[in-house]
Amino acid sequence: MALTDTKLRTLQPREKSYSISDSGGLFIEVMPGGKRVWRLRYRFNGRQEKVSLGEYPSYSLAEARRWREECRSKVAKGESPMREKKKAKTDGKAQQTVEAFSGIWISEVVEKNVREPRNIRRMLNKDILPAIGNMRLAEVTVTDVMAITDRIKARGSDQMALQTRNTLKRLFAYAIAREKVRFNPAAALEARYIATAKSRDVALTSVEIGKLLRAIYASSMRRSNKLALHLLILCMVRKSELLDAKWEEIDFEKAEWTIPAERMKKDRPHIVYLSTPALAMFEELQFLASCSDYVLPSRSSLRKPISKTTLNAAIRSLDHGVRDFVIHDFRRTASTHLHEAGFNSDWIEKALAHEQKGVRGIYNRAEYATQRREMLQWWAEFVDAQIEEGRKVVIGKFGKELKAG
Repeated sequence: MALTDTKLRTLQPREKSYSISDSGGLFIEVMPGGKRVWRLRYRFNGRQEKVSLGEYPSYSLAEARRWREECRSKVAKGESPMREKKKAKTDGKAQQTVEAFSGIWISEVVEKNVREPRNIRRMLNKDILPAIGNMRLAEVTVTDVMAITDRIKARGSDQMALQTRNTLKRLFAYAIAREKVRFNPAAALEARYIATAKSRDVALTSVEIGKLLRAIYASSMRRSNKLALHLLILCMVRKSELLDAKWEEIDFEKAEWTIPAERMKKDRPHIVYLSTPALAMFEELQFLASCSDYVLPSRSSLRKPISKTTLNAAIRSLDHGVRDFVIHDFRRTASTHLHEAGFNSDWIEKALAHEQKGVRGIYNRAEYATQRREMLQWWAEFVDAQIEEGRKVVIGKFGKELKAG
């Protein structure tokens, strides 16, 4: 006999679960604890399958019968309600992981409200997802967030550690708004325990440039590290762009270094026109690289580049007498002195691989190859003059002169 609402309300639990059929494969199962669950039996491709809807009275008898007809219609079309529900359940669990939910956050929030969403993606892919991407949102703790920021700070990037924590804070705030979690582990980690937010306005004076480079060459750090720090000043590139550089990118005949798009912040290839000193330094580094594909190979393996923390640690070990700064400030230093020397701002921005905004950026597609080459040669000679001023250390010969000797 078909079920009625009256009969459903009077169903009582027993020592063991039992079921009562309605019709068309629909039945209700009564659990020992008192729960009453709607289920459906049907045959799919000659095999019996069973799928559940939910509890009565959350789902009424009428709703259960409509659900039964929907399932039977799917079976007639060659679709399995049981497999669909399992897939939906699996997909639902996947959406609860940090990696899956971050994709939702990027598409629904970041891409609509952030000017440079690729910077957020880069932060996620570099430090966040490798550490906690496979974890469920609710499983992430303050300790997990702190471990991420500590690893970034160990690279000498305190401000990046703070930015990464802020990104996680916004991601979890959205997860709370979507009722995925109730706790924000990044918000619980106060910013003052990571770094003090500060404006990035450090540019070394000409005197400080000379003092710093003399301290570098007078130190006991490896010769390749000395040259790397010197090249960061001369080439105006980001540290990561030099650390991951390979010899296939260097054209010694043209005196050009072409950095591929995948290693650039703006995802566009960038050409560095090498000054005479910079080219000589690359020649010496090739001699020191011992046939490695990398310009700056690791001491432990020629098949990988040096650690991202190596140059930061080398700078921190120096007694250079220069005010606090970070390696990234080399780029600001170059920009400041080149502007003061009267060089065209467009040339400088191109040399820094900066993307110009607004109408100026739309119409200005020139690369200024000749002007940039001359400008970087002037900059290299300017830097060399600061080293010479009051120099009491031996810098050493670069490139072919060293190998010939």
